[in-house]
Amino acid sequence: MADEVVKRVRTRHFHNAKQQGIKITGLTSYDMLTAAIFDKAGIDFLLVGDSAGNNVLGYDTTVPVTLDDLIPLTRGVASAVKRAFVVADMPFGSYETSADEALHTAFRFMKETGAHAVKLEGGVRSAEQIRRIVSAGIPVMAHIGFTPQSEHQLGGHVIQGRGESGVEALLADAKAVEAAGAFAVVLEMVPNAAAKRVTEEVSIPTISVGAGPHCDGQLLVWTDWAGLTTGRIPKFVKQYANLAQVLGDAATTWAADVASGAYPAPEHSYDDD
Repeated sequence: MADEVVKRVRTRHFHNAKQQGIKITGLTSYDMLTAAIFDKAGIDFLLVGDSAGNNVLGYDTTVPVTLDDLIPLTRGVASAVKRAFVVADMPFGSYETSADEALHTAFRFMKETGAHAVKLEGGVRSAEQIRRIVSAGIPVMAHIGFTPQSEHQLGGHVIQGRGESGVEALLADAKAVEAAGAFAVVLEMVPNAAAKRVTEEVSIPTISVGAGPHCDGQLLVWTDWAGLTTGRIPKFVKQYANLAQVLGDAATTWAADVASGAYPAPEHSYDDD
């Protein structure tokens, strides 16, 4: 929303951006330091994603991540921003059982972290939960297409929305979350044509995670985008930096300085007086 001057991004700015053809930008963030940097750079929204499982907590998938894992991370991110809209990701097992459970999880995020909205996965299957949370006055960002919390059921990282039946299922999910009151919907790992059709047929903004250029906005995991991730990088990620190399070089240089006695130098030490 770079063309629209706002003091604090709100849900109405997402709606306005779609209406005006202004692209929405989003990155994940899991701490106050990156949150402050991204906020200053003008990123529209920060997602405290359950991708923290892969990028902070050392898990192979997002499935083990708990609500208690994400609450302190979300609190740190929310404390650091002045403009960006902070979205808290509802982890696996915190909303699927019932709409009451989903609302309780959303309440905890809003009361304990300072987040501005929550995100949950699933279209038709999660519509009741979305409706209940929205009815309590809490904004919801939906997430359809490839849903990482369901990767075992989906058979791994498999592109969704292929073929006519796949597109129709994706549209049904998108329209279900729209009707339930979601203010935006993430489309993950969806073919360009399918994402374009969804974007044209729903009134809420679509946010692409590997869903091509036709969505109303783009979201990436910051450690992938900044070249900090050392494992597999998804095809849809463009790396804008190589922080792994920068940090590795810095650590190597520092260790060599310590070994040689070059650090600490006199300017890094306190005088006796």
